[in-house]
Amino acid sequence: MQLFYLHGFASGARSSKATFFRERLATRGLTLETPDFNEPDFATLTITRMLDQLDAAIAARPAGPIALIGSSLGAYVAWHAAARRAGTAASRTHPIESLVLLAPAFEFGANRMRDLGPEGIAQWKATNRLDIFHYGYGETRALQFGLYEDASRYDSSRVTVTTPALVFQGRKDTLVDPDMVERFVASRPTMTLQMLDDDHQLLASLEFIWKATAVFLRLDQ
Repeated sequence: MQLFYLHGFASGARSSKATFFRERLATRGLTLETPDFNEPDFATLTITRMLDQLDAAIAARPAGPIALIGSSLGAYVAWHAAARRAGTAASRTHPIESLVLLAPAFEFGANRMRDLGPEGIAQWKATNRLDIFHYGYGETRALQFGLYEDASRYDSSRVTVTTPALVFQGRKDTLVDPDMVERFVASRPTMTLQMLDDDHQLLASLEFIWKATAVFLRLDQ
């Protein structure tokens, strides 16, 4: 099995969770691929670009089953990648067989920028610029309006995904609504939810997440 970690919004391929999973998987003799969705430029980030980058990264690997580990926006992308690839030629050479979703932003297109309000979104559209603190770079970076427009094309509730998914969600998460995640998972029999006493980052729960993930992915078999 080949494993990919998909980082979250305004994060990066060297994030604390990416590093954690990379180190743990290395103890099993496994390599973790970590596409950098900030390339070629964070300003022009879109969901479609992320999906295309992931497709290219997967296609560059030898044929075989794929597991995706996604955090927040990365989990949203993992979900839509599984939906987009279903039934395609790519799914036969590189089938996505497992999803591990951390604080999944299933409603990213509808809710992630809602705090801006109508006036904030209108200003973003007019100026084509939204200043975001980027944790991967440790500084504020500009983001174009294309992300908001493109995200409206990807409604997580309207796509069919039958790939087994293990979901971890913090009860104290203020960015991704825990109730939304519970409702989303409850209506999908191929998904399993682990609710944790943690926040959006889930850093206090990483050891638990790792152990459950290793079992889910059958890494010790």
